Amino acid sequence: MNNGDNSKEEKDLLNLPTEGTVSYSDEDIKTLDWMEHIRRRPGMYIGKLGDGNHSDDGIYVLLKEVLDNSIDEYMMGFGKTIEVTISEGTVSVRDYGRGIPLGKVVDVSSKMNTGAKYDSKAFKKSVGLNGVGIKAVNALSSYFLITSFRDGECKRVEYSKAIVTEESAIQPTKEPNGTSVFFIPDKTIFKDYEYKDEYIEPLLKNYVFLNSGLTILYNGKKFYSRRGLVDLLNENMTTEPLYPIIHLKGEDIEVVITHSNQYGEEYYSFVNGQHTTQGGTHLSAFKEAIGRVIKEYYNKNFEYTDIRAGIVAAISIKVEEPVFESQTKTKLGSKDMGPDGPTVAKYISDFLKKELDNYLHKDAETSDILLKKIQDSEKERKAIAGVTKLARERAKKANLHNKKLRDCRIHLNDTKGENVEDTCIFITEGDSASGSITKSRDPNYQAVFSLRGKPLNSYGLTKKIVYENEEFNLLQAALNIEDGLDGLRYNKVIIATDADVDGMHIRLLLITFFLQFFPDLIKQKHVYILQTPLFRVRNKQKTIYCYSEEEKQNAIRELGKNPEITRFKGLGEISPDEFRHFIGKDIRLDQVSMKKEDAVKEMLEFYMGKNTMERQGFIIDNLVIEEDIIQ
Repeated sequence: MNNGDNSKEEKDLLNLPTEGTVSYSDEDIKTLDWMEHIRRRPGMYIGKLGDGNHSDDGIYVLLKEVLDNSIDEYMMGFGKTIEVTISEGTVSVRDYGRGIPLGKVVDVSSKMNTGAKYDSKAFKKSVGLNGVGIKAVNALSSYFLITSFRDGECKRVEYSKAIVTEESAIQPTKEPNGTSVFFIPDKTIFKDYEYKDEYIEPLLKNYVFLNSGLTILYNGKKFYSRRGLVDLLNENMTTEPLYPIIHLKGEDIEVVITHSNQYGEEYYSFVNGQHTTQGGTHLSAFKEAIGRVIKEYYNKNFEYTDIRAGIVAAISIKVEEPVFESQTKTKLGSKDMGPDGPTVAKYISDFLKKELDNYLHKDAETSDILLKKIQDSEKERKAIAGVTKLARERAKKANLHNKKLRDCRIHLNDTKGENVEDTCIFITEGDSASGSITKSRDPNYQAVFSLRGKPLNSYGLTKKIVYENEEFNLLQAALNIEDGLDGLRYNKVIIATDADVDGMHIRLLLITFFLQFFPDLIKQKHVYILQTPLFRVRNKQKTIYCYSEEEKQNAIRELGKNPEITRFKGLGEISPDEFRHFIGKDIRLDQVSMKKEDAVKEMLEFYMGKNTMERQGFIIDNLVIEEDIIQ
């Protein structure tokens, strides 16, 4: 019989509370209002927050959620113009669609899981299906105003953090039909944010490429496309196509295909107007179908990798009730085109089997150019076959037995790509920098690859060098990109070199390597430069890390008389404890990007080619000497 005086061991066995145990009772169970849940867990609804310095930051998702509703109206045949105005952190979107039914303006903007898109007859192939997007914008805005104009009447509702502050009665208006949304992202959530044209304009361009005939006016600038995905490819290609772009259209599908002399494969995929940056079932089916149709057309046993080498293509499909793998809709999970439709794979395969095969039969010139491209790719692959086999074995052995790659636990534990969006790899120079980052990193998601000396200048070399050069071979193996980006093990590839001449040179050599052999790694926005502080300014009360001379001067003024100033000359000089601040949640990264106007071939030839005297003259003519004065 127990007398009530249980020992600690007995209490543990019986799950009885011990002294100091945190209570867990009815009062601990809470139900959050929908807006409070969004504000406390914004990542569930819009991905990461950010400050506007990256294309996937939350403020751009807010803009997209509003725009998607206007695009849906256009796709249904209503409203050919959308006006977007962004100024000093405020956003205004005005469309000329049908306008929200006036009696439901409050419901669609502030009641979760409310919308017209559940009924596929009204919005057959819509982007947003869950009735969440516009509410998330409302909840994450300090001020949100929505106005509906419909058949000579209008209604407006104002909110603050999703709470109604003013609601008008239905009033007469002379405004044309449509919906206007004005919002200000909440600065307590999106700290020090700034909308940047370099991320907004590509977003708007994609909208018009996918919706031929739509006009978007952004701060007075006009975006319009007549040829759809052909315009998209011409906008994004950084090399010349080998043959005119093949453009194929069906009821719910649009496809463009060409090849260039670049390495790798380059794809752009969309579902119901949504840019699926991580692909999904439609992109996988598209890639497989292209290889099979071309193989059957030539009736030759080509390798799929040879058929798709150098391909640049885009696919846009419309799916009823699409299922995405997250609220941010970057990867399609749907297996079927709709409740009563064929599978996505069969639909795409049947379309290409008919249309692409017909095109190649009709256009003999394109067919001949494509055949030569495939044969050239096959010839190069076979030429380096012996080298690649030995290189793979060497890379496998090296990664297992040396310390060039310090992998993250998510891969060491073989979690099959779970949370791959959070993974990154730092490419460092030397043991000291590698050691500092290794000791400071989050070992769950951050890997480190250590270079030995300066990489080779790979400009003008063939892909054979990737396998013959040990550094390049091991780096390629660590990233797992030999057969394309499908196997990429890290979402972010971060070049982490010293901010001196040697560090800049190594950075340039690595970017040259990626541009030469894996341009899709850069085009798909996976490559970044790590920014580390140049100065530490501190007194007994406060330490400020400064990334520029201007920040240093501001810190000196803030801290007052005679603060201690340290100039960091290399990553290895920064202690692991300090380094932890620079690669954590406040990490500063510059994304490496490339556009058509960058003229990549000419740029690489000038800066990395053999024109030494021309380059020397350029340096002399443009030399600026700056003195680093510490006050």
